[in-house]
Amino acid sequence: MTEDQFSDLVEDRMDKTWEVLGIKAKEYRKNNDPFHNFRRAAEMNRCTPERSLMGMMAKHQISVLDMVDDIDEGKLPSRELVSEKIGDHINYLILLEGIIYDRIDQTEKAEHNGTTL
Repeated sequence: MTEDQFSDLVEDRMDKTWEVLGIKAKEYRKNNDPFHNFRRAAEMNRCTPERSLMGMMAKHQISVLDMVDDIDEGKLPSRELVSEKIGDHINYLILLEGIIYDRIDQTEKAEHNGTTL
């Protein structure tokens, strides 16, 4: 892969990430909360939203690992499959970053107000 091809890959990935997390993700939000599904699943499973997200992300990580295992066995995936699986995993990592930052912000706000979460 040339440097220009890699630059194109990065630009394409950023566009796809924005499309999924910035545009399509609105259908997963409730009350303007991008983490609604993870908070709701956390309530159902009696865990933190972060842990809930990690559980959902495991499916995507397994897909990536299976793809790499297939490569080890000489089975190359399609470009479309690679893009989908890598994209899903990147998106979940970005969501994890966001939900952790949200917790930090809420904690700092509560500490500033003299309350606890």
